[in-house]
Amino acid sequence: MENGASGTRYMSLALRLAQRARGQTSPNPAVGAVLVRRGRIVGTGYHRRAGGHHAEVEALRRAGTKARGATLYVTLEPCNHTGRTPPCCDAVLRAGVSDVVAATRDPNPRTNGRGFARLRQAGVRVRTGLLGPAARNLNAPFEKAMRTGLPLVIGKVGQSLDGKIATVAGQSRWITSRAARRDAHRQRAQVDAILIGINTALADDPRLSVRGIAHRQDRPVKVIVDSRLRAHPRLQCLRGAPAIIATTVRKPGQARALAQAGAEVWVVPGRAGRVSLTALCRRLAARGLQSVLIEGGGEVLASAVHERLLDRVVWYIEPVLLGGRAAPGALGGAGVAQLAKAARLRDVTVRRLGTTVCLTGRVVYPR
Repeated sequence: MENGASGTRYMSLALRLAQRARGQTSPNPAVGAVLVRRGRIVGTGYHRRAGGHHAEVEALRRAGTKARGATLYVTLEPCNHTGRTPPCCDAVLRAGVSDVVAATRDPNPRTNGRGFARLRQAGVRVRTGLLGPAARNLNAPFEKAMRTGLPLVIGKVGQSLDGKIATVAGQSRWITSRAARRDAHRQRAQVDAILIGINTALADDPRLSVRGIAHRQDRPVKVIVDSRLRAHPRLQCLRGAPAIIATTVRKPGQARALAQAGAEVWVVPGRAGRVSLTALCRRLAARGLQSVLIEGGGEVLASAVHERLLDRVVWYIEPVLLGGRAAPGALGGAGVAQLAKAARLRDVTVRRLGTTVCLTGRVVYPR
């Protein structure tokens, strides 16, 4: 087993391999694997899509007989159950791998330590924790879905410097720069679903598609929060990838027309006449949609904050001043009366995208 800098280098490579399939493997995690024997890499692999070979199996196939006596560096605990593919632990043992170094434990209750136990019982030396935080961050949507039954929720906003997402006349295309919009499409390509409110759907009629970036054809699923079921079948976002309309009312005729346009209509529990985002998110996670990008509008985003669902933000800020008391802001809702009750950001990063400043961070709520 390689130690120190060498081990870190091999695990870093495994993480880079896993990163290649980010957004492509859901509801499975993104995993990378590297096989090392006598200081030389003899096989590499990564999980490319759900239902395809797992990273360990791909690396073992490339290594062939050189896997015997080798050390396997893998970003996630090898599975010990049969899903769409056989257990990876079986393949590791058959190949004669002597050591396994895993970045982190699999939070899936079907594995969660059982893979490590199986390997150790068979005489394989197992070490865990190498670059664990990076591995968990890579699979944050999978981690959250497995541990809480909820998807990772990301808020994406494009706004003016003074906090407006449209002019007083409702014009919003385009506030941010072309470089920022390209980055926004990369964000879309990495999530399972895009969520907007019905007001945004009716006012802007967005396609909610991924353009200019390679992505899964069945992703992202479009989700419209439409408490009173006002959506009509001609909306552009109902074309292409699957679409879900979440409502609190039953209107059979309207639901049939939307279904004929390709949308599923979900009746979900409500809060004060509005769709409960928590109930909706639980259903999305149960459907295998483990990451949700909220793109608008301000009321939906405020509800996500109020229900403490928002995990991360991607905030594009353009140095332009729109003004106007009636111009919509990035965050609606009732707001907070005391600063101590405000949600804050941690692990903040700032990037420059053309003329736009992009701020990302993890949302932390007060106790």
